[in-house]
Amino acid sequence: MINSYFIDIFYTLKPFLPRKIQLFLRRKLLFNRLTSCEDIWPIDSRTAKPPENWTGWPDNKKFALVLTHDVDTKKGYDNAATLMNLDQDMGFRSAFNFVPERDYTLSPDLRQHFKNNDFEIGVHDLKHDGKLFKSKNTFTKGVERINSYLKEWDCKGFRSGAMHCNLEWIHQLHIEYDASTFDTDPFEPKPESRKTIFPFWVDPNALGNGFVELPYTLPQDFTLFVLMQEKSIAIWKEKLDWVVEQGGMALILTHPDYMNFGENALGQEEYPVHFYIELLEYIRSEYEGEFWHALPREMAKFCKKG
Repeated sequence: MINSYFIDIFYTLKPFLPRKIQLFLRRKLLFNRLTSCEDIWPIDSRTAKPPENWTGWPDNKKFALVLTHDVDTKKGYDNAATLMNLDQDMGFRSAFNFVPERDYTLSPDLRQHFKNNDFEIGVHDLKHDGKLFKSKNTFTKGVERINSYLKEWDCKGFRSGAMHCNLEWIHQLHIEYDASTFDTDPFEPKPESRKTIFPFWVDPNALGNGFVELPYTLPQDFTLFVLMQEKSIAIWKEKLDWVVEQGGMALILTHPDYMNFGENALGQEEYPVHFYIELLEYIRSEYEGEFWHALPREMAKFCKKG
């Protein structure tokens, strides 16, 4: 477990560190941990237990599939519509999570374009600077602005930046679901696993209403292809096949920021979009007719209590 003190130091220094240095440090940390995490990553067998009173997926489907994309930067924003078209052309729908206050502005026209094509939009943090969850007071100060974006964009869900998360505080948001957690990921800055490959209900508390929590259950593309520099989707396939065997939720998190859609040489933080296409093709060829393909808001509606 990384001490929160060192996390605070990293995010304080991050704006002053060259990106190459940031990636170098994260790669060193990841590979130092990798051997000791073999029993919990990419598969932690303890995460397979279904929720209490579990009755299965709609239409008796074997597993659930949820596609999500986090749009972290202007580069990702510029690629978002292209990625939406790719998903659509391959017969899938997905949710795109946009940062309200970073280096781009989500236009009403693009929001409408996603809505018209039955895709979903979510709010992704506030500034994505690693500071939103620094303290309860800091988070509470951001709540009003986040809720205003949720209302303006007609969003049902939220995902924090860098998976920084406090489910107790998140009750203050006007959401039906949160997607800021994971089943197992020891390489995140705050690697608190939720130890489940199923969605789960978070009961209301003194701060607000209850909501559905949607952990991602396949490794992030950034982890596999930018940090680990994997040259195939073998780990994605291995984890997907295991989730299917357990009848869980395959929730996938990718970023248009890191996908290379063209023929130019790969940048230091890019991977060929073909890896993502290959994953979708694998899902179609191996599991067509066996999965319930849901948007996050549909998953939340399915799992909501009361």
